[in-house]
Amino acid sequence: MALQLAELTWPDVPAGSLLVVPVGSCEQHGPHLPMDTDLRIAVALSDALGDARTDVVVAPVLAVTASGEHESFPGTLSIGIEATTQVVIELVRSALPPAESPRPSRFRAVVLVNGHGGNVEALAAAQRLLRSEGRDVTVWHPRIADGDSHAGATETSIMLHLHPTAVRVDRIEPGATDRWRHIGPTVMEHGLAAVTPNGILGDPTTATAEQGAELFARLVDDVCRCVEREHGPR
Repeated sequence: MALQLAELTWPDVPAGSLLVVPVGSCEQHGPHLPMDTDLRIAVALSDALGDARTDVVVAPVLAVTASGEHESFPGTLSIGIEATTQVVIELVRSALPPAESPRPSRFRAVVLVNGHGGNVEALAAAQRLLRSEGRDVTVWHPRIADGDSHAGATETSIMLHLHPTAVRVDRIEPGATDRWRHIGPTVMEHGLAAVTPNGILGDPTTATAEQGAELFARLVDDVCRCVEREHGPR
């Protein structure tokens, strides 16, 4: 079982461990998925990574991040790209103080497991700065080549696998099914509501828990391979 940082006392934090930080969001996911969908998936992937390795400590999730494109829908919370970038920078600086610092650290590196596409820009900017400061930071994003974009069959299937009671199956309906390359610029300029009134990109009516289990296993394999490539086997 993955070690949870929030549950440890300070003497129990393992020296030389990887701090894995789930990065989620609090934003609309159509009428059928909860606001914390990205959060739940990021946490589940982080825990799975911790289960697969002996050197992982999972940090509390970053729950409110950059979700400005969803703000037309009630309940969405966003601190924007700049604030998200700065929060990540300061969190990693706290976990990985410079070598000359009198404050000790038990962590050798930080792995950011991202569950929300809107965080890509912020995490990339934070990683660039932190690496320029000599801090060992890995950022992982979920990539499913044949997946849809938001609250569609991909995310709905994964949620049916991980948290079936959180899915309002009676509210599942199709959303905008245009390719992202056609609607992406409109979404980024005017928000998601400009292209999909129900907040869905894709068609979740085809989602199944069985598909979700397969997709989740693919993501777990990918994040484990990424961390092994960057930080070695454990």
